[in-house]
Amino acid sequence: MADIGDQSFKSAEALASDIGSKLERLRLSRNVTQTDLARDAGISERTLRRLESGDGATLDSLLRVLLALKIAQNLDLLVPDPRVRPIERVRTGGTERQRSRSAKSGQAPKQWQWGSTE
Repeated sequence: MADIGDQSFKSAEALASDIGSKLERLRLSRNVTQTDLARDAGISERTLRRLESGDGATLDSLLRVLLALKIAQNLDLLVPDPRVRPIERVRTGGTERQRSRSAKSGQAPKQWQWGSTE
């Protein structure tokens, strides 16, 4: 069974391979053939084989397979909703951020020194 520990040190290829093998195991546990799943997902068998082997499938193909396996609701776990942060809402007065801002450039912050009045 795959390790579900810290995923932050894995390469994109290793993560794709892990996801593909999990999809394959799920398909097999449900006794679904590659032919049937590919047909239900609207993709070719070759695309499904590439997805299961972690070999360069597209996001569209992954989403189609997740929908065909009826596990698309698990996508919420993949990318959490950024709006659900109560402490941020308190800091921003209940408004949500509409755009990001890059760090201020130009002058470096003045270093504090002992005896400084600032």
